[in-house]
Amino acid sequence: MSALDDALALTARWCAIPSHAGDPASQMRQACELRSWLSGELGAALLTSSPSETEPAPVILARIDSGSARTVLLYNMYDVMPATPEGWLHDPWAGGIADMPGIGRAFLARGAENNKGPLAGMLIALRDLKRSGRLRVNVEILLDGQEERASPALRRWLAAPDCPLRPSAGALFPSFCEYGGGPPRLYLGFSGMAKGRLEVAAGGWGGPARAIHSSNAPWIANPARVLVDVLARIGGPETGELAQIDLDADAARVVAALARDFDPAAELRFRHAACFARPRYGCLDPEALLRHVLTTASFNIATLATDPVAGDAVIPAAATAAFDLRAPPSLAPDALVAGIRDLLAAEPAFAGAALRVDDSYPGARVLESAAGVRALHDAYAGGPAPQVWPWAIGAAPAYGFGRHTESFLIGGSGRGGNAHGVNEFLHIEGFGRFIASVSAWIQGMAA
Repeated sequence: MSALDDALALTARWCAIPSHAGDPASQMRQACELRSWLSGELGAALLTSSPSETEPAPVILARIDSGSARTVLLYNMYDVMPATPEGWLHDPWAGGIADMPGIGRAFLARGAENNKGPLAGMLIALRDLKRSGRLRVNVEILLDGQEERASPALRRWLAAPDCPLRPSAGALFPSFCEYGGGPPRLYLGFSGMAKGRLEVAAGGWGGPARAIHSSNAPWIANPARVLVDVLARIGGPETGELAQIDLDADAARVVAALARDFDPAAELRFRHAACFARPRYGCLDPEALLRHVLTTASFNIATLATDPVAGDAVIPAAATAAFDLRAPPSLAPDALVAGIRDLLAAEPAFAGAALRVDDSYPGARVLESAAGVRALHDAYAGGPAPQVWPWAIGAAPAYGFGRHTESFLIGGSGRGGNAHGVNEFLHIEGFGRFIASVSAWIQGMAA
């Protein structure tokens, strides 16, 4: 069998395991399968304890020592989001192949793109290099079972003084980076994020202790209205803009080069959007549009809910908004959260609102000169030149790797789509390119 056949078979096998946070038994099963494969098929040394009932989605560290003076880190994830069969061409936990219009032959399953397909392809590429004697670097293999929950266990593990991870010249998070079928993307960093809830609780501040008839509106405060008023004061309209930064010289140079071939219409198709939020941004040239999205910190409202959830002509007892705040690497999410707390404290009308932060972490950034970046450039040789971004507008706790490696990059050829959604897929022909690009990066790091 070819590397592509092996990787597809492994992807299908692992996608059949519903390893999401709501199924701890399946997460434990997935962790056990990974440890068995790393040890048995790859011959890697395992450095973490076996999964247990208290930690169903553990950090898994495996090591291949090739006797080299140079070590690289391969990171990936094995948790997924939940899924139900409605709307899928194949059951999300069984998987299957389909011809997708405008895409081609694809494998569909939960985790196909995010990130069990890339995980399987990464490991098959590494296995084949080792078997053929072409592996000329030491490899640390780090697998995360809580990525969809912002990797709390991994971040604690990385920060521990006795963390067993060996220092590496560069780290790669192999993923399908031909977003929307365009050229592969290379991100030189990640945004930071804070997420949590704004709550207006029941009673004690002028609102009702339980839902009551709306005829009381003239004299009983409505928690939903208080919540809406608070949200209206946080950030700008439509997009929730909180603050902006100035691009430094390095970032400005990267953005100017990116803008030369950047197609806003293609980006809209990739984002499944009809237009950008405001006409004044949608009509700007590519460089101005990129500058705006990369320099802006935003406060996104993810959900709005009242308690009771539904009611006719009632004043609800409580209201909640889930939020995620994202910021470019040089802006600290904690500082932006502190500004929102100050706003709540300064307004007597907002006395019933409380800000609860569930998680927060800063962004991270590397320069183009960092180890690993050139190897990733070279891994895309023979195909379209990659789009290089100064950082991703998406957030990831990449900062945690800062003391262990010179660079932490996400990269890889190949196309996937519909992550977290119906008919999540990986493009089969592109999967072969992905495996080749991961292999090329590993070999390039030996130079």
